[in-house]
Amino acid sequence: MADNDNETSPEAPSPFAGGETQADELTALRTEVADLKERHLRALAEAENTRRRGERERIDASQYAVTRFARDILAVSDNLRRALEHFPPEARSEASAAVKGVLEGVEATERQLATALERHGVRAIETKDARFDPHMHQAIAEVPAEGKDAGAIIDVVQKGYVIADRLLRPAMVTVARKDADGRRGPSGACADGDPGD
Repeated sequence: MADNDNETSPEAPSPFAGGETQADELTALRTEVADLKERHLRALAEAENTRRRGERERIDASQYAVTRFARDILAVSDNLRRALEHFPPEARSEASAAVKGVLEGVEATERQLATALERHGVRAIETKDARFDPHMHQAIAEVPAEGKDAGAIIDVVQKGYVIADRLLRPAMVTVARKDADGRRGPSGACADGDPGD
């Protein structure tokens, strides 16, 4: 063997030479790994958010798909109810068997229509002994009402409906206004237009 076999050649870099570049390289690699981990976590979060949004949209589509159709059918239901209300009980008792049969058919149709609407999540807004709620009711008039508090619903002109938890159609109502003793209506204004305190 030659004497210089154990010697390092001058062209080969020493494993200890350039320690600063290895530290810089290590720091750069760690930074890159941290950046890639952050990107990966963000991508996972975005995928989860997209999945949740898709699920929510699917649920909304199934619950509210019949909204426009239900609004149109409510007009039919209203007309059936109006037809029955315009035929007084006295006239019904004196009506011929054919007319009574038609009335019974209209009543059955109205009941079946109401059942079908309920089966698809359409429910009437409860207004009995209720107070005016601008999110559920549309006040068409304020009327004096003895013995009623201001804001109490006096009469329902047209039923309101919700589908699942959303308003489909507000109930059109007349509301008690301020009496002479100073009670206020739903707008908060007195009958004479004075906003009060």
